[in-house]
Amino acid sequence: MLPHCTPWPEETAARYREAGHWRGETFGALLTRLAAEHADRVAVVAGTVRLTYRELDDRASRLAAGLAALGVRPRDRVVVQLPNVAEFLETAFALFRLGAIPVFTLPAHRSSEIVHLARHAEAVAYVVADEHAGFDYRTLARQVRDEVPGVRHVLVAGDAEEFTSLESVHAGADGSAFTGSAPSDVALFQLSGGTTGTPKMIPRTHDDYLYSVRASAEICGLTPDTVYLAALPAAHNFPMSSPGVFGVLHAGGTVVMAPQPSPTVAFPLIEAERVTLTGLVPPLALLWMETAKTTSHDLSSLRVLQVGGARFADTAAARVRDTLGCDLQQVYGMAEGLVCYTRAGEPQEFHLTTQGRPISADDEVRVVDAAGNEVPPGEPGELLTRGPYTIRGYYRADEHNAVAFTPDGFYRTGDVVRRLPSGHVIVEGRVKDQINRGGEKVAAEEVENHLLTHPAVRDAAVVAVPDRFLGERTCAVVVPRGEPPTPAELRAHLRDRGLAPYKIPDRVEIVDAFPVTGVGKISKRELRRALAARLAPTP
Repeated sequence: MLPHCTPWPEETAARYREAGHWRGETFGALLTRLAAEHADRVAVVAGTVRLTYRELDDRASRLAAGLAALGVRPRDRVVVQLPNVAEFLETAFALFRLGAIPVFTLPAHRSSEIVHLARHAEAVAYVVADEHAGFDYRTLARQVRDEVPGVRHVLVAGDAEEFTSLESVHAGADGSAFTGSAPSDVALFQLSGGTTGTPKMIPRTHDDYLYSVRASAEICGLTPDTVYLAALPAAHNFPMSSPGVFGVLHAGGTVVMAPQPSPTVAFPLIEAERVTLTGLVPPLALLWMETAKTTSHDLSSLRVLQVGGARFADTAAARVRDTLGCDLQQVYGMAEGLVCYTRAGEPQEFHLTTQGRPISADDEVRVVDAAGNEVPPGEPGELLTRGPYTIRGYYRADEHNAVAFTPDGFYRTGDVVRRLPSGHVIVEGRVKDQINRGGEKVAAEEVENHLLTHPAVRDAAVVAVPDRFLGERTCAVVVPRGEPPTPAELRAHLRDRGLAPYKIPDRVEIVDAFPVTGVGKISKRELRRALAARLAPTP
């Protein structure tokens, strides 16, 4: 295991191997096998690019060789910030094959997150697109390079300007002979939603992540005929592995990369590529259902819509079949591990009112009260979990791990759920101070810390306010120092500090003072209550 990562106890790991969960395969070996089994089948469609499994394997091998020629070595960390393009999969498999470790970041991340992660990961390289969604990533790359000297290479998909073109690195010799890393070693890093500060790095091994991929593909009934639309950013755990792009490739299917998830982009792709499966967060599902009423595009190939990332309202779930003409599969999970699915053949009630049940019989789940005692079935409590694909600790985060994990290895999810006798879970909310803005997780403390750097801000608190479309929006409540700053000034300040766009507060309220608890801490519960009363529509 990579240093600063927490391994599973050896006896537990042996049990998972004996059960067949961990099969000793790496992602690099997986692609080699898939290229042999499905050589001429189309693996990836991205714009005008169409790659067969053989071509994807070849390009990944050559990119691995080119990266090695640049000096990237096994176990080196590489920050990957790519949108839904073919290069995303080529780069991922090239790093797997080389044994280097991708740190997958989202296209929406900006300097605040990327600089921290590059420094924390001790990254040697940074892979970006030239531009996406109106943002020039080369400008961000210059800042990362200046602030993190250890980043020796910036590789750009597209016009590289003064950096290295990713395409030029493909010119290397064949790298199929690379042995990569061991199955028990870290394959990739994902990022936590985070409730305090910047995101934590989540180490996923080849063994544990491939088990999740295989089991997800089986539960979701994937076959070589599956055509999956990656509508959400592929770096998210949901579209990456639940079953996501990796699950579809594992099954020999086709991945269609959508540059945006909007109906105007996605619906033509569904029609043209005969997409059978896709996954959305609730706000997008609502938008698709509304747009489908008047679309001229043929969506009849779509068999299953997955909805995850946040609680999907029961009333909305009940409208999926009538509006989109496909089945609904609810998905609940986390990049740290546990994933739950509703399954085909289950009573419709489970599909419409629950977020599914865990992948594995070896997923251990506890639902506990504030004192750590298990609550009866059907009662709300915090979800704790451990299992064959749930991590035992974040990377280089000993202090946080002592809080986020129990002494016997259960991950404290911070989610409040009800667990039915059937094993299905219903997500009720969160213990953690985290805002779920349409599936994007916003750590209140991180935004507050940035607000406090503004000279006109004395104190700040960021809380969730209900929203019919996104579920929750962010509201920054500010106690000013002297003349109150305007909302526009505060948002500009946060953008200048490199905060991701989805973390910029949707609403700003100026107050004289905060409600406090008995020990003088800000009472966010009272603050939310006061905001709800203030923002409630007048009768």
